[in-house]
Amino acid sequence: MSKPVYILNGPNLNLLGAREPEIYGKQTLADIEDICRIEADTHGLPVRFHQSNIEGEIVDQIQEARDKASALIINPAAYTHSSIALHDALKTLDIPVIEVHLSQPATRESFRRRSYVAETATGTISGFGADSYRLAIKAASKLAQPDT
Repeated sequence: MSKPVYILNGPNLNLLGAREPEIYGKQTLADIEDICRIEADTHGLPVRFHQSNIEGEIVDQIQEARDKASALIINPAAYTHSSIALHDALKTLDIPVIEVHLSQPATRESFRRRSYVAETATGTISGFGADSYRLAIKAASKLAQPDT
């Protein structure tokens, strides 16, 4: 079995479906996890899905991914714009890193236009709602298994 794709989700994403649905949509994080698993299955990829409101737990997951993941997809949520700790942890990875966002941060408040994660990521997918995750799985599949 190949190494899983780690899918990490940051603070308040556990409230998807209820929190500002006009921005983030009506799908829950469980719905998004289902979308990811279905898409990953079509590419023969196992996934490990995790959400935390605690920055240090996300750093721990990134560090674990160094040896145990084939790629990492991360929606750092608000930590995108503030976390040097995530930035530094992501810099230690030698696997593809895809930053994902449901909304398009560049069209929102000015403080959302700086991403410390983007500075370390292989690429960013944003603005497509829950489909951002599906697209990220496709990208991870290509990047983690380049000869397929």
